[in-house]
Amino acid sequence: MPPKKDDHMEIDSDSDISIDLEHTSKSKGKSKASKSSEKRKADKGKSKAKDTQAYTWEASFARSWETVQEDEAGSLQTSVEDLMARGRRRRLLAPASAIRRTIIRHLVLILDLSASMTDRDMRPTRFDLMLQYAREFITEWFDQNPLGQIGVVGMRAGLGERVGEMSGNPQEVLKSIADRHKLEPTGEPSLQNAIEMARSSMSHLPTHSSREILIIYGSLTTCDPGNIHETLSSCVSSKIRISVVALAAEMKICREMCDKTGGQFGVAMNEGHFKDLLFELVPPPAQRAVTRTNGGGSNNPAADLMMMGFPTRLPDASPPSLCVCHSEMKSQGFLCPRCLSKVCDVPTDCDICGLMIVSSPHLARSYHHLFPVKPYDAVWVLFCLFRECALLTGL
Repeated sequence: MPPKKDDHMEIDSDSDISIDLEHTSKSKGKSKASKSSEKRKADKGKSKAKDTQAYTWEASFARSWETVQEDEAGSLQTSVEDLMARGRRRRLLAPASAIRRTIIRHLVLILDLSASMTDRDMRPTRFDLMLQYAREFITEWFDQNPLGQIGVVGMRAGLGERVGEMSGNPQEVLKSIADRHKLEPTGEPSLQNAIEMARSSMSHLPTHSSREILIIYGSLTTCDPGNIHETLSSCVSSKIRISVVALAAEMKICREMCDKTGGQFGVAMNEGHFKDLLFELVPPPAQRAVTRTNGGGSNNPAADLMMMGFPTRLPDASPPSLCVCHSEMKSQGFLCPRCLSKVCDVPTDCDICGLMIVSSPHLARSYHHLFPVKPYDAVWVLFCLFRECALLTGL
């Protein structure tokens, strides 16, 4: 009987072991299933978080590696040489001879404030990048053209909106586009309404000053109330130069406006190219040849004399007096040499007698575009350095 008992005990022990194995396998299967379900839920949560936060990290992220491309051998030397050659080519293409340019410029900057400017193909958005580069452009433009004036017009909701009046003070122009919330993009742009508003603001300007329109355009459509080709014809007759910097693609009407008025057109490929296209418009453009009606067929435009005045600067300790530009009591300022009226800043036009008030540094800075510096020769510079070193050392 003992062997039977042992067999029974062995059977019982085997059954217990099998039951335990089944229990543990079931528990392991449940735990694996629960873990897999938790992973799926976590993956779903991550995917949802990625979907909801897909643009937050892209807002401050720039793919700098896209500006250079590797060659077949995996080297970046060709891309670097291409970038350097492009810079040298731009410097060599710059005119080295004296060209007749306009010293007194009047520019209307038209900003696209439509819903298409909220796209994120340029970091952080087209709208934010446009405002940033517009501020830098205005600062550089006034630095190189101190006698010029800039006005700002916006395009949104099918209308042209006057953002800033024509002014020669860069602080006032920058203040007009400083508030981002007042320039929120909405609706569709209207090229015709914006150009008509810009043209009407420059209709009273004299003939010796340039009339320019710079359009930063990010949409592929325009909502115009009439025939835009008639507006283009009026701009050609008024000698208004239109330049367009497109952020999306080339439009036929934008290209036609630039070609007929003698402006520049370009499509920005990335953020750096966008800035390059803007800053190419900072130097004053060359004057177009116009045949005189009374000069015997000469192609040079007639030269007109201008009247300017150099003001007297008041010291900081002078008694406060009323300025004619803001009607405020201030100690600092400038006195008009003709009517002795007080203005806050120069260059400007006197509100009393209409005389253009400029300072001598501003006038000298405007003339440096007329006499460009010839491109340097690197070989000759190195030769001169070696020659100076040889003379100093006595060799």
